[in-house]
Amino acid sequence: MVNLNKKQLEMCKNSKTDYSDLKAVFINCTLKKSPEKSHTDGLVEISRAIMEKNGISVEEIRAVDHDIAPGVWPDMKEHGWKKDEWPKLFENIIKADILILTSSIWLGEKTSICTKVIERLYGNSGLLNKEGQYAYYGRVGGCLITGNEDGAKHCAMNILYSLQHLGYVIPPQADAAWLGGVGPGPSYLDKGSGGPENDFTNRNTTFMTWNLMHLARMLKDNKGIPAHGNQRSKWDAGCRFDFKNPEYR
Repeated sequence: MVNLNKKQLEMCKNSKTDYSDLKAVFINCTLKKSPEKSHTDGLVEISRAIMEKNGISVEEIRAVDHDIAPGVWPDMKEHGWKKDEWPKLFENIIKADILILTSSIWLGEKTSICTKVIERLYGNSGLLNKEGQYAYYGRVGGCLITGNEDGAKHCAMNILYSLQHLGYVIPPQADAAWLGGVGPGPSYLDKGSGGPENDFTNRNTTFMTWNLMHLARMLKDNKGIPAHGNQRSKWDAGCRFDFKNPEYR
């Protein structure tokens, strides 16, 4: 586990809130299969350590290690694919209060693995919770990005938009990133990169983590998003939640 710095440890020590009933899932969308070193995982470890220090149950999934079929259906074995581990992975994802998607940058974009994960999350977006809302309601989302070229904000913008569109709530400062010099050069965990010591990245990663925790706590304590005006089940049954038909002249 990564060693948190003095500021991060003080924040954990001084917190008066109980987060121990929360669950978080990090999906690392690196292109590298385990056990190859993932620089993105190095940044994940900071956020993960803060969460675990506060009693949150954390799981990390390295998506490329799993046989996840491409597509936008809950189980692609029903659509011509022989193997698909996504349905099993999704069982833990939907139980989590916090979801953090992480990606490296290639050609200014998030990885193809990250795109596939978002597509599979989208494939489950038609599921409803017990209130008749979309199943991702009441959960929070964030993202972490690493690379040695520009594109961190572009990738975060795309990922966070996708998550909120699916139903996740996005808190302030819901992303963090580390970028080395443009072009070839050391990556985050390489010796002398300056990544793990970078104050800007450490600050943003810390703020992102606490904001996810705070909002997840608020949502759980209030039983999620209020169920009025957003229930797909009632809309399909004819309820229009005070929406008036336009008057034609």
